[in-house]
Amino acid sequence: MSLILHIDTAIDTASICLSDNEQVLFSAQNTQTRESAGWLQPAIQSMLQQGGISLQQLQAVSVSAGPGSYTGLRVGMASAKGLCYALNIPLLTVDTLQSLAGAALRQVCDVDALLCPMIDARRMEVFTAIYDRELQEVLAPTNLIVEPTSLDEWLDQHTVYFFGNGSNKVKDVLQHAHAQFIEVHSSATHLVPLAYQQWMQQQFAPLAYAEPKYVKGFYSPQPR
Repeated sequence: MSLILHIDTAIDTASICLSDNEQVLFSAQNTQTRESAGWLQPAIQSMLQQGGISLQQLQAVSVSAGPGSYTGLRVGMASAKGLCYALNIPLLTVDTLQSLAGAALRQVCDVDALLCPMIDARRMEVFTAIYDRELQEVLAPTNLIVEPTSLDEWLDQHTVYFFGNGSNKVKDVLQHAHAQFIEVHSSATHLVPLAYQQWMQQQFAPLAYAEPKYVKGFYSPQPR
């Protein structure tokens, strides 16, 4: 038995879930954007109470580590690290793009197809990566200003499925015959298989040094 709490505040809305091994026991989602900080801790407490589970029974915490919303990433990482410090349990950090690709697997039947999650990074820029159906990296996470030929290296050889909140704005740009666009909704439940794999392999993040994967530099203006 491995009770793991999963936290995802990386993209549009916050969500949490509790799993035993790879089975999701309970989950909750906040549909209000930009309210993650105030929602998260009460939601965790409520979900655990619903399941009759105490914090002390948790064996690890996983968090969607980015890329994504800078504010959301900091909220999720700080909450996950705080719980792990207080409970003396391991931290598992899951790549947000990889978990989003995992959420798309059920919609893609083509065994040779590639998966390209995209997270909005404003204007025509996206955070993106490319994975095969085993969720192995074909293109490592990066920030990309999308142009018509940006991904031709992969589109010329494979059908590539694009999804995520950054994919809608590039539909008119990526008009390659092998480009397919689908709707995929991810949540903390999609962290479960990846986090459990890390748990089994004891791939724990160092609590003192774990930080969000911003991919590009985080800029914070100086107060006037």
